[in-house]
Amino acid sequence: MIRIGIIGGAGYTAGELIRLLIYHPDAEIVFIHSTSHAGDKVADVHSGLFGETEIAFTDELPLGAIDLLFFCTAHGDTKKFIENHPLPDTLKVIDLSADYRIRSEEHDFIYGLPELNRRQICKSKHVANPGCFATCIQLAVLPLARHLMLNSELHIHAITGSTGAGVRPGATTHFSWRSGNVSVYKPFEHQHLAEIRQSLVQLQHSFHSPVNFIPIRGNFTRGIFATTYIHTKIDLVEIRRIYETYYDDHSFTFLTDRNPDLKQVVNTNKCLLHLQKSGDKLLIISMIDNLLKGASGQAVHNMNLLFGLEETVGLHLKPSGF
Repeated sequence: MIRIGIIGGAGYTAGELIRLLIYHPDAEIVFIHSTSHAGDKVADVHSGLFGETEIAFTDELPLGAIDLLFFCTAHGDTKKFIENHPLPDTLKVIDLSADYRIRSEEHDFIYGLPELNRRQICKSKHVANPGCFATCIQLAVLPLARHLMLNSELHIHAITGSTGAGVRPGATTHFSWRSGNVSVYKPFEHQHLAEIRQSLVQLQHSFHSPVNFIPIRGNFTRGIFATTYIHTKIDLVEIRRIYETYYDDHSFTFLTDRNPDLKQVVNTNKCLLHLQKSGDKLLIISMIDNLLKGASGQAVHNMNLLFGLEETVGLHLKPSGF
């Protein structure tokens, strides 16, 4: 049994992580740390867990009693915590913040995209969980990078649900503003671009083309729907073979001939990909649930790899339906 601690337990990703771990056959939650909610029952904060757990938040940190520590913290807080709290040498860490996603000689975190770094994750102790936009976009183009086919600019539009902005309400996240509304934010300079480029260069060292990314706020709660197009003269049959080969031994990414829709992935750990060709333009449609495949589901996938479990354990989730 994997004994688990969670730091930062009140947000959306933490709620999804707790939900997954409660029913994971090889996981036991030892503590969920929250200073502001210490003593409160988890189900009083994450009301969807009412009747499913009696766990309460705590302000204590029994780090010696666990095997794995998840960080569901705001960006910057994981690094501060690790700098101020000595961690046991045997303790493994999965960080869902952005603090350690970019490679550096200053840390030993492995970038936790299993479809890119599965072997390294299995042998590591510290894992940096990817960003949600970054996951969706990378899965759309990694097979092309592997075959050195990214020889033109990438053009990406991706629309995300309101949960991607976190649980704390803001001017562009509350329901009355978001409902029936669409808007662009951080065009060409989103923070996930750095990790996207890092991964593409890892597979294709010669990749230097611009990545033109337009993030869009959607008027729905969860999910990311991304469209990416590049120029290539290679025919669709060969491109599809390249994608099928790349994802053949991966458990959560699937190609579909049918033009997909977002509800097919909501409440699952799946990524769906659809390929279309129009002249020399290749269109890749990719979609994930931002809270699962883009965050907590991927974190549990990484946990399974860290502890030598079959990678789909605890992640057989069904889509939300219609």
